[in-house]
Amino acid sequence: MPVRDPAISAGGSEDLDLLRDAAREAGAIAMRYFGKNPQVWMKGGTSPVSEADHAADAYLRETLLAARPDYGWLSEETTDNPARLQARRTFVVDPIDGTRGFLEGLRSWCVSVAVVENGRTLAGVLECPAKGETYWALPGQGAFRNGKPIAVRQPANTIEIGGLKQLIDLMPVEWLRRVHRAAHIPSLAYRLAMVANGTLDATFVKPNAHDWDIAAADLILREAGGALLDGQGRAPLYAGEIIRHGALVAGSGELLTVLAGVIAGTEA
Repeated sequence: MPVRDPAISAGGSEDLDLLRDAAREAGAIAMRYFGKNPQVWMKGGTSPVSEADHAADAYLRETLLAARPDYGWLSEETTDNPARLQARRTFVVDPIDGTRGFLEGLRSWCVSVAVVENGRTLAGVLECPAKGETYWALPGQGAFRNGKPIAVRQPANTIEIGGLKQLIDLMPVEWLRRVHRAAHIPSLAYRLAMVANGTLDATFVKPNAHDWDIAAADLILREAGGALLDGQGRAPLYAGEIIRHGALVAGSGELLTVLAGVIAGTEA
């Protein structure tokens, strides 16, 4: 079992039930729109957002902040308020991670909710209602799917990796000959959960992931025995002034080190 980081307050456990209950209901709200052609708008001309995203976000914001009015709020579907930087803890939320897949009728989308303190995730939940899966984790207490412990897998002769083909192709040849590239998963949070539960060995994460995409899944992966790192081997920090990240890699063991070396080489 992972060792608790003494730099992180032990208080995340008091928020876990709140996150699970809220994420479950937000998932139920999103499911009312799933496969039913919800209204869609484009953000910045390229990124879709639907009435399902807005409905789930409104429920989460109202419910979570009513329970913890002193917490900050950071969500993909809410205009960012710098006042959150004064809060000791912050909710970091993506009401539907994987909106494109959601709109296409794919089941691998999820509600992602986390509580962050001092840049680190104290409690994380992924509610994936179309898959019938709920993931959660607390620091030092392991990661769970539907109440059962999960763990990363040990690489076999063939290793399955997600992410951009251009990055996979840069892996050392002795590793590359063992690689099978996984099919695209629109939800980054769910892709990280797949590494945590042993479905994938690892994944590349292209630049510009936001805090709400990864804050919950990062803790779940770490508690499952893996890690999410940049090219210098550093773990992301969350809920600060900067909420976007450069290229990242997720996995475990020697394979994680190899992938981190790939993105370090692209940044040199």
